[in-house]
Amino acid sequence: MSDKTLNVKIDKADKAEKVDKKGINKDEILKSLIISEGKKVSPRKRTLMFLNLNISCIAVSMLGTALTTALPPIMEDLKISVNTGQWLTSGFILFLAVMTPFTGFLVSRFRTKRLYCVAIGFFIVGLTICAVSKSFYLMMLGRIIQGCGNGLLSSMGQVIILTIYPPEKIGTMMGWYGLSFGVAPIISPTIAGLLVDSVGWRMIFVIAIAIMSISLVWALIVFEDVLPTMRKKFDIISLIISALAFGGITYAVGNIGTYDFVSYQVLFSLIVGIISGIIFTIRQLRIKVPFLDVRVLKNKDYAISIVATVVMQLILMGTAIIFPVYVQQIKGESATISGLVVLPGSLAMAVVSPFAGRIYDKIGMKMLLTISPIVLALSNFAVYFINIHHSIWYLAGINVFRCAAAAAILMPLVTWAMKDIPKYKTSDATALHGSIRFVGGAVGSALFISVMTKVANTIGKNKESPIMYGVNFVFLVLAILSVVVLLIGIFGCKDKPKNSANKEKDIKMSDPEMAVTDKSEIEIVVGHDNSLEGKSKSDVGTVVDNEISIDEISIKDRSDVDTVIDHDVILKEPNTGKETNSEKVSEVNVVVDGEEKH
Repeated sequence: MSDKTLNVKIDKADKAEKVDKKGINKDEILKSLIISEGKKVSPRKRTLMFLNLNISCIAVSMLGTALTTALPPIMEDLKISVNTGQWLTSGFILFLAVMTPFTGFLVSRFRTKRLYCVAIGFFIVGLTICAVSKSFYLMMLGRIIQGCGNGLLSSMGQVIILTIYPPEKIGTMMGWYGLSFGVAPIISPTIAGLLVDSVGWRMIFVIAIAIMSISLVWALIVFEDVLPTMRKKFDIISLIISALAFGGITYAVGNIGTYDFVSYQVLFSLIVGIISGIIFTIRQLRIKVPFLDVRVLKNKDYAISIVATVVMQLILMGTAIIFPVYVQQIKGESATISGLVVLPGSLAMAVVSPFAGRIYDKIGMKMLLTISPIVLALSNFAVYFINIHHSIWYLAGINVFRCAAAAAILMPLVTWAMKDIPKYKTSDATALHGSIRFVGGAVGSALFISVMTKVANTIGKNKESPIMYGVNFVFLVLAILSVVVLLIGIFGCKDKPKNSANKEKDIKMSDPEMAVTDKSEIEIVVGHDNSLEGKSKSDVGTVVDNEISIDEISIKDRSDVDTVIDHDVILKEPNTGKETNSEKVSEVNVVVDGEEKH
């Protein structure tokens, strides 16, 4: 059979959508800055890289909440107050929120292996400082360094997985990766409680040092430079503004439970954060090469995913603080028992999370965002009826359903958000998604403690147990927020199951006039020709040869602008049924208004 040529015509009318009012095509500018596309790795090596990522991110995520049960003995050893000791957790989250937007620049600017190992090194240094610290300020320094390392490792993990795995496997792998986001922060208080009651709080950091040291050696052996790198200039002004924005908001909400709302610690910091956020957004939209490309928010699925993720973070992080209060303060149990109460729910998340991605691949995001919030709402509402006389294991049983429902949608939301984001924007999209997620978690941690306290001191002061009534009220609010997630799934998500799109990968010609007997030149036109139903286009005239139907011109997996990514293209003639595979297509031509590009 003779060599074949695949021609793709793209109308410049589509390209105009990317050009701003000054005639600058920012996507083309970003693509011109690409130095390296990243190295391709074998299935065996990417599996080893994935295992290393998962272990590292589980370890760093656990340190985010581990000190909630270890705080009392730390306060006693360092001779500090509750408000001061709380900064060991709040400060960690604060610098995590500040660092995460910066990771978008770092991931796209520096080589993958070197940056990943530096991030692990930062985290080990922070752990070592905390393990040997004899004063609050030295330990606070260690927590700040840990926050910086955590922010970079978390963002890199997602970007690497989205890059090294094909689209059909991303959902499943992100489900396994979800163990570090969903399960680790919840199960860590249990492990920390056991360590505190047996060998002391410093052992938390010693064990983490051992795990991360092994991870560093492993990374030096198996990691490769798999991510694209770009010639980006460091924008110090954007970094300062982003720190004020994300740091200001996180600092403000972290102080809601301690200070009055009308105070410089809360209201002033919140105003500074919001104003800085607006300035930061405007600046990123105006500069040629953005520090953090906020234009990814124009993608509807990505924006909806962020809203749903923030609400879920409010629900999860709110209960992470409320549970120890219920078990230890209201029921008078130990830190170990407090950890064991949340353990069944954590195990449920550990079981469901790896399969959540596979479920997403089969039934789609809309079904998940409809079923899971219903279970979440009912389980939260059930806690509203628990009183002070009920056993703590009633709450533990209900929490199993809560955690299973949450695990079913947490990582699929991230996968769904990233499915249409071009690869050279993945680092920015991940950094922005992570930053907003951390702010949502900080709001949840502070807000619901404040709600519980205010309700206990006002409408619940005449109840048998005012604090218990405050806990009940918090879960009523969480049930309402679960309904909000349900509404997002019903009205905001238009996603369809992936398998329904995969059923027809063969390309057929329904119109006899379009039959191509001599396939030496096959032409696809994406433009204003109404005879072709090419409705599903990427950002600008993108052709990804995962699935191209001559009768539909359906483009399943959208990617970079004016890019042809080599995958199998199967062509069938209506009469003979013979297939022409893309491997027999020797040349791919992209034609833009008569100008041919090979």
